[in-house]
Amino acid sequence: MSTARTENPVIMGLSTQNGQLRGSVKPAGAPGGGGGGPQQQPFSQMKGTINNGSSQPAPTTNAVIKPGDDWKKNLKLPPKDMRMKTSDVTATKGNEFEDYCLKRELLMGIFEMGWEKPSPIQEESIPIALSGRDILARAKNGTGKSGAYLIPLLERIDLKKDCIQAVVIVPTRELALQVSQICIQVSKHMGGVKVMATTGGTNLRDDIMRLDETVHVIIATPGRILDLIKKGVAKVNQVQMIVLDEADKLLSQDFVVMMEEILGFLPKQRQILLYSATFPLSVQKFMNAHLQKPYEINLMEELTLKGVTQYYAYVTERQKVHCLNTLFSRLQINQSIIFCNSSQRVELLAKKISQLGYSCFYIHAKMRQEHRNRVFHDFRNGLCRNLVCTGRFGHLGLAINLITYDDRFNLKAIEEQLGTEIKPIPGIIDKSLYVAEYHSESGEEVKP
Repeated sequence: MSTARTENPVIMGLSTQNGQLRGSVKPAGAPGGGGGGPQQQPFSQMKGTINNGSSQPAPTTNAVIKPGDDWKKNLKLPPKDMRMKTSDVTATKGNEFEDYCLKRELLMGIFEMGWEKPSPIQEESIPIALSGRDILARAKNGTGKSGAYLIPLLERIDLKKDCIQAVVIVPTRELALQVSQICIQVSKHMGGVKVMATTGGTNLRDDIMRLDETVHVIIATPGRILDLIKKGVAKVNQVQMIVLDEADKLLSQDFVVMMEEILGFLPKQRQILLYSATFPLSVQKFMNAHLQKPYEINLMEELTLKGVTQYYAYVTERQKVHCLNTLFSRLQINQSIIFCNSSQRVELLAKKISQLGYSCFYIHAKMRQEHRNRVFHDFRNGLCRNLVCTGRFGHLGLAINLITYDDRFNLKAIEEQLGTEIKPIPGIIDKSLYVAEYHSESGEEVKP
C-alpha cells in the first residue's frame, strides 16, 4: 500500500455503484481520519476534459498582450506547492523555461500549471526534442516526463495545418486521460490546438466523428489508434513526432507488434521520443531498428523515487485486512492506494475496507470506461481516502508490502530490480517520512 499526502482532503460517503463504496466518515485529525475541505467540481462539469475521445476547449484568458506588456502579471497562477521536493526534481542546472525560446502563449500555459522551473528530465529533453532529434530517455515516473515531451511537441505544432501532427502513445486508459488533460491545460493560450484522447473501451463511433474535425495531437492507447489508422479515419501521413510514454510496457509482448504496425503507417522522416523507467532488451531492439542516432538520457541511479520509504509486513493471507485496519488506525494517512492482483480481489477488499468504516473507491480493467474515469478523477481530487486497484498510479510517501510465506522469495528479486532495500515495518513510523506538514518547502523537518 502506498500512501501520499494531499492538501484539503474531502471525505465523503458515496454510493456503492461505479467503484465508489460508502464508508462512515472518520473524525478529522484522528488517526486514520481525514480533514475537511472545499467541495470539488462535479465530474460532468469539469472543463477541458476528454470524454470518449472528444475534446472540449479548456477555459482561456486570452487577453490581448501588447509588445512590452509585463505578460506575467496577467497569469492566473495556482497556489505555490509547499510540499517537500526531493533531488529527483530539484537537482537541476538552474535553467528557466524562457531559456528555450518557447512561444509566449505556451509559456503562459506552463506557468499556470504551476511549473516554475524545468525539472532535470525537462532540462535534458526539451532542447534536444526542439532540435528534431530522436530521444531515448530513462527517467522515473513523477519527475516531469509528461512536460518533457509535451512542451516541445506543442511548440512545434503548426496551427495553419489542419492535420494530425503528433501522436502520444501510452499503455493505459487512465494515463491517456491524464496526459490529455495536461496537454489541454498547457496549450490553452495557444489559440486553437486541438487535442484528442482515444482509448479502448470508449465509443469508436464518437472517435470517428471527432476525427472528421481538426485534430492536431492524439493521445491514445496502441490498439485504438491502430484501429483508427487501419480504418483510414486517423490520417497520420503528416505526423512529425511520435512519443512512447512508458516504452518498456509499450514494447512488451502485449504491444510490440501493434507498435511496429503503427510506425509502418507514419512518414519515414519522423521524430521518435521514447521515455521509460527501465530499458529491457525489447526497447534496445526497437531503438536499433527505428531510431536514428538517438540522444540518450539516463537520470536514474535507482528505480524508486527518493522520498518513498519501503517496508514489508510479514502476514498470513487471513491477516491482511486486519493489518490494513491497524495501519489505518495508527498512521496519519490522508490518501492510500492499495494494489491487488485480480479484479475479484479488488472488489472484495474494497467492500471489506468500507465495512471497517473507511470511504473507499475501487478500479479495475473490467469496469466500464466512464466509471473508471469518474473514480480516477474523484480520487485525484481528494473525494475519497482509499483506492483499491489492479494497476499502478503514480513526493513523499510510504510503500508497504503485505507479503505471505509464499511471497517471501520474491522480495529479494524486487529489491534487486528496484535497486533498493525493503525493511520490515517498524512498530512506530516517523511521520516526517510521509506527512507533508512535517516538512517545510526547503525539505527541513517542521516540528508539530
